[in-house]
Amino acid sequence: MKTKVRKIGNSYGIVLPKAALQAMKVKEGDVLYLTEAPENGLQVTPGDKQFEDVMEIAERGMRRYRNALRELAK
Repeated sequence: MKTKVRKIGNSYGIVLPKAALQAMKVKEGDVLYLTEAPENGLQVTPGDKQFEDVMEIAERGMRRYRNALRELAK
């Protein structure tokens, strides 16, 4: 599948072909995650509500114990 980078307001974006959305089983409004892949690539994966909930808990813990984590990292 092929798409182009387009200017959208002050940002840039891509339009995903219908076939790509069907392959990922996503629809308008769903969350997609971009993660780094080898050789300047990106991996696009659909959001997972359970994963999002776990990450929110982890982020709260990291904020709460920021100083302790910083010391452990030394």
